[in-house]
Amino acid sequence: MPVRSRRTLLTAVTVTAGLTLAAVTPALAGTGASHARPAAVSAAQGDPRNATQRVADFYGAYIDSVWAADDPAAAANAKALRAFYLSAAAQKKAGAYEKKNHADGVLFAQNVPVRWKVDYTGSGMGHSTSRVTLTWSDGGDAQVTRIDVQSDLRTLKITALKPAD
Repeated sequence: MPVRSRRTLLTAVTVTAGLTLAAVTPALAGTGASHARPAAVSAAQGDPRNATQRVADFYGAYIDSVWAADDPAAAANAKALRAFYLSAAAQKKAGAYEKKNHADGVLFAQNVPVRWKVDYTGSGMGHSTSRVTLTWSDGGDAQVTRIDVQSDLRTLKITALKPAD
């Protein structure tokens, strides 16, 4: 077989093997991961001027950071997120809750939810209120908790967090 034909054949085999590996690797990667998320087609959008959206952005990023406990940067990121999104008073109250209850003062729990949702619940007197719904497991009988969040409409900082009644 001429050298040029061998190179062409070798190139074709290499490209085919690479494409096969690229197609199979993502499917195999999810089978053994402890934090594997179901693949879904979704879209996301946001508006940094919207107080409810900011609460959603905070909870999404915060939960991602707490979830990634094996990442060395995760704890620092969670702390930075709290400093950026929460007012000084809200940070202080979250810290006091943590000392008293030995649980996260943002999630009001010792573990990490698998899903979250934020709904606008009202506004008045310069504040917006949102309700965060945290889902703690998959399935039909998943435990759900709710947190009422108050945000300042001028600064968009979260000023109060409390477990919903």
